[in-house]
Amino acid sequence: MGKKTLRFENAPVIFSSASVVGKKEKEGPLSDYFDMHDPSDKFGLKTFEQAESEMQRTALNLALSKAKARPEDIEAVFAGDLMNQCTGSSYGLASFGIPYFGLYGACSTAAEGLMLSAMTVDRGVFLTAAAVSSSHNSSAERQFRFPLEYGSQRPPTAQWTATAAAAFLIGRKEDGRKGCAAITEALPGRIVDKGITDANNMGAAMAPAAADTLLRYFIDEGHLPSDFDLIVTGDLGHEGHSICKELLSSEGLELGDIFSDCGIMLYDAKKQDTHSGGSGCGCSASVTAGYIMKGFADGKFKNVLLIGTGALMSPSSVQQGLSIAGIGHLVHLTSVS
Repeated sequence: MGKKTLRFENAPVIFSSASVVGKKEKEGPLSDYFDMHDPSDKFGLKTFEQAESEMQRTALNLALSKAKARPEDIEAVFAGDLMNQCTGSSYGLASFGIPYFGLYGACSTAAEGLMLSAMTVDRGVFLTAAAVSSSHNSSAERQFRFPLEYGSQRPPTAQWTATAAAAFLIGRKEDGRKGCAAITEALPGRIVDKGITDANNMGAAMAPAAADTLLRYFIDEGHLPSDFDLIVTGDLGHEGHSICKELLSSEGLELGDIFSDCGIMLYDAKKQDTHSGGSGCGCSASVTAGYIMKGFADGKFKNVLLIGTGALMSPSSVQQGLSIAGIGHLVHLTSVS
């Protein structure tokens, strides 16, 4: 089939990013890395769905403000969320007047947006682009599972949908500065379906897709795990991360202690009762925009692999008992010196 890894010759840079989270996320281990939070999870709006749109609007405004940029400076925005027809993104970003591409990659949406932004900027299709994504625990729960008032018991394999949003601004190499992260490579994921039908075990559904992408990347490029400071999926949670490690190990790929997951990093599973960890479009997005981008700015990270993993299901497919397909999009981030 030949090599499938995309190499970006012009190394587009993430020249600004911002993250917005809810109460539970602010109380977690990564509290200091987020730009803004709202203890009510409503962000001044009447409904949770409207709140999610407001989170995207706020995240993009913050990213623009940090870069001293205006909406008209951004030529395209790639955005998505978990709500039906990506209404969180379309309502939240409508006022900016930026050409808009709606994405649905579930938890992989942030990585997909970064990849597409890098592809278009690298080839000169756009000079600048934005990648935005979000999720809200309350809007996701009543769409995919039960009304919050129902108080259904969650099994140990269930993940907690993050109330979070993030925005990234991607531009040409000359837009970067020391401490920024460049997007140098990407590997689009393949749809992998191993027959998992349990909507409360999305980690197991996504793990094979993450393993598939990682194996293809290391075979393609000949890299060693030691070439990276961090290899992070988002979001497999504890259950899926464990399965992914086993799958990789069975193929002879041991990633060691640098292999982690955004859904594990975002919460203290025991203290915050998040069971298998975090999930949702906003989970890996906020961890990347906050913790990982700060790591590049501080010189802690020079090479990071982000594998955005998504469970490609819908309320209808779950209700009809269909299996849950997974996807894993890989983005290689390198420091700008």
